[in-house]
Amino acid sequence: MNVFGIGLPEMALILIVALLVFGPKKLPEIGQSLGKAIRGFQDASREFETEFKREAQQLEQAAKTPALSETQQQANSEADSTDSKNPSRYSVSS
Repeated sequence: MNVFGIGLPEMALILIVALLVFGPKKLPEIGQSLGKAIRGFQDASREFETEFKREAQQLEQAAKTPALSETQQQANSEADSTDSKNPSRYSVSS
């Protein structure tokens, strides 16, 4: 068992020192808060990873279909120019 380069004897020594420093009543509370912090970090890391993958997919999709984007932009600009030429469309009749 080798966690972060720390073997079983070193891990036992760290736990004994922590028990002596913090006492038996505080040690479970410290472990619980440490566990919550690690879980929060894992959740944030997972969320960051999914956001990063989603953005990468959107960029790849945009790179694959630039002609479609240009066509949509042209259609939108034509619709805007048509609307500005026909003001009666927006007039309110009383």
